[in-house]
Amino acid sequence: MISRFAMSACGAALLLAMPGCKGTSEPAANSANQAETEPAQSGTVPLRIRTAGDKVHSFTVELAVDDQAQQQGLMGRKALPDDGGMIFPFPYPQVASFWMKDTPLPLDLLFIRPDGTIAAILEGKPNDLHPISAGESVSAVLEIARGRAEALGIAPGDRVEWGDCASPAPAANAWRADRFCPQ
Repeated sequence: MISRFAMSACGAALLLAMPGCKGTSEPAANSANQAETEPAQSGTVPLRIRTAGDKVHSFTVELAVDDQAQQQGLMGRKALPDDGGMIFPFPYPQVASFWMKDTPLPLDLLFIRPDGTIAAILEGKPNDLHPISAGESVSAVLEIARGRAEALGIAPGDRVEWGDCASPAPAANAWRADRFCPQ
């Protein structure tokens, strides 16, 4: 018989061994409501980071929403624009863990809490198989070129949002991968 501790340890080890994973969102109630409730599965979105010094840095990032896109991530990429990156949004906060398998680019991984603040900025070393995690529940992870966060003065505690935050929010409890606008 396996103890609860052993089961918890196995579950934690499994979470750490997996690259960014996502849950599924509820299906839309009807097709008229579908555009508001179903997240975009691919494409790019504008992303903004507001620093403690009230500077706003803008990026255009790729969405990695479905399982295939999240598992692929930036594998095989040899270049990334200074204002580019990839966002891995999750429908529910989770302890996310990433690795750099087959990723030749050095990256900054920004772990974003549900309130939009950056929990941690961790270094992703090229082709490294060691898990990278902030060790707390996050709503998303942003990957940008290594050194960009430091060069722009981005630090833990700074605020992140993406998508169209000027439009009204979707219906209560509707998750949108292409829109993250915490107050």
